[in-house]
Amino acid sequence: MAFIEWNSTLSVDVNQFDEQHKKLISLINELLSAMSKGEGARMINEVLKGLIEYTITHFSAEEEAMKKYQYPGLGLHHIEHKNLTTKVIELQNKLDKGEAVLSMEVFQFLKDWLVNHIMKTDKSYGVFFKSKGIVV
Repeated sequence: MAFIEWNSTLSVDVNQFDEQHKKLISLINELLSAMSKGEGARMINEVLKGLIEYTITHFSAEEEAMKKYQYPGLGLHHIEHKNLTTKVIELQNKLDKGEAVLSMEVFQFLKDWLVNHIMKTDKSYGVFFKSKGIVV
């Protein structure tokens, strides 16, 4: 069973972003799988790097749509994205230096952050876009 399971309650009713959220969930599950199987540090680092890169791409796509359609919650949303990106990049730097290890605590943080962010912050832009008849 996957660590994070996609289900319809996580839908923000924006297909592009639902698909990206599914990909983020898949990458977190892939990272946990690599760690659980005892994959080497190089493999785990590659998966983590892929997760970070995809997260940045996803955040940029969300923020671009919010800006284009003048979503009023863009400022707060950007701050949440920036805070997570900073934390994950710091984690990767610590892992690279041997100052940290991936633990279930880290995975629980990622899961909680992603699910809470989707359920609270992201769903708000979904409602906004839908109310304006915007299809992204």
